[in-house]
Amino acid sequence: MKLHSTPLQGLWEVETEPRGDARGRLVRVSCVDELAAARADLRFVQTNLTHTGQRGTVRGLHFQRAPALEAKLIRCLHGRVFDVAVDLRAGSPTFGRWHAVELSADNERQVFIPEGFAHGFQTLTDDVEMLYQHTAPYTPACEGGLCHDDPRLAIAWPLPLTQISARDRAHPPFDAAFEPLQTL
Repeated sequence: MKLHSTPLQGLWEVETEPRGDARGRLVRVSCVDELAAARADLRFVQTNLTHTGQRGTVRGLHFQRAPALEAKLIRCLHGRVFDVAVDLRAGSPTFGRWHAVELSADNERQVFIPEGFAHGFQTLTDDVEMLYQHTAPYTPACEGGLCHDDPRLAIAWPLPLTQISARDRAHPPFDAAFEPLQTL
């Protein structure tokens, strides 16, 4: 595993190193020692798998507030996505900025998103499967979200939107009323 920094401190692109032979291959998805540069005390407590059927679908932007702040390690198992993280950390010099990476079954990259970020993605192909590892269990009372097409965020989604859930469509805008996430 190789970790590559991004313009948003604490957000890492993770390059996996598949090993293979005539039988097939092995890919290390997570290893506490190898992810120590991203987070020394990393401990995943929940793993989720999503399937999204239609190209152009947007999921997100989702986050959890304290006391259920969560970091995530995200991987695309089938298909391709435009994966986005938005910095919502109080006092961060990159507060309100986003960074995107293409994740695909072919490139086998992952993204490590620390606490205090919103996350979402747009499917670039049909039949996308995503694997999420979380450092905190889902806590409905702490969940939050932001509008995917908020002009202040100005996320450059690569495709026209084909589907979004009613829940995600109803997320509030990123405006002066938004309270930054306290991560310490």
